[in-house]
Amino acid sequence: MKKFLCGAIALLAATVLPLIAGAQNYPDKPIRVIVPVPAGGTPDVVARMVAPGLSNLLGQQLVIDNRGGAGGLIGGEMAAKAVPDGYTLFFSSPGSLTILPHLQKHVNYDTLRDFAPISLVSIGPFLLITHPSVPAKTVKELLALAKAEPGKLNYASAGNGAANHLAMELFKSMAGVNLTHVPYKGAPQAVTDLIGGSVNLMFNSIPPVIQHIKAGRLRLLAVSSAKRSPQLPDVPTVSEAGVPGYESITWFGLLAPAKTPAAITARLHREIIKVVHAPEMKAQLEIQGYDAVGGSPAEFAAFIRAESEKYAKVIKLSGAKVD
Repeated sequence: MKKFLCGAIALLAATVLPLIAGAQNYPDKPIRVIVPVPAGGTPDVVARMVAPGLSNLLGQQLVIDNRGGAGGLIGGEMAAKAVPDGYTLFFSSPGSLTILPHLQKHVNYDTLRDFAPISLVSIGPFLLITHPSVPAKTVKELLALAKAEPGKLNYASAGNGAANHLAMELFKSMAGVNLTHVPYKGAPQAVTDLIGGSVNLMFNSIPPVIQHIKAGRLRLLAVSSAKRSPQLPDVPTVSEAGVPGYESITWFGLLAPAKTPAAITARLHREIIKVVHAPEMKAQLEIQGYDAVGGSPAEFAAFIRAESEKYAKVIKLSGAKVD
């Protein structure tokens, strides 16, 4: 027993005590922020908006580490397995945390067990967009076209299990149409191919596509939120444009690996709240079509749980599968 206790104490000293000591001096070196999409994807855009302010408050550089692929699975696994010392954080959207665990059989992390939520940063709608060559200028015209030739129209997504994949699967299910899925390894390439006419339509977040819409390279049909976007007040919602009751939003939040010392997550929460609630950041997010949130870790945890339950139902309803 004495030998066992000595071993347990040694293990404690080797693992827990260094984390406690590190928390007192945190941060004393750059912090890596894993973003589970390629550079240019919407989570990456928002993460890079937030990073400078948080870096200034923490007194250390935040290094964005893009780990795209598999609908967010690669980045999610890397973040979940990172050392919980506060020097690896996770800036996530729905795909990694609330979609993939219901869509894919082999996900090597548990969203509710393996992450420590810090704060929900922002929420916003998707835009339903088409290539201008698609002969449909409204949602109703798009539905008529899809029903006339089932499966002919195809849609791009950021990958199997990405939030815009599920947004379209919900749209298909509620509208009763058959569209062919073309998954990419991230939204940037999907948007590029949509602009080039290789694919017909997609749901996508506002920042990467708004300039292409204004330039006429893409056509905007509707927004996916329950209410019209303040940034696009003349654009109807999908619900009012032809699919009653439809709603799908995207969100972004900051998390740490589970077991990160409470003192560190508390510090991160205090500082990210200051960044998100700053008037200039709120204005920046609004320009991009997002509402700043900046809630507590408990509120973010409850939000993640509710979103996870919602997507479980959406996946079951739509019959969505990993291709």
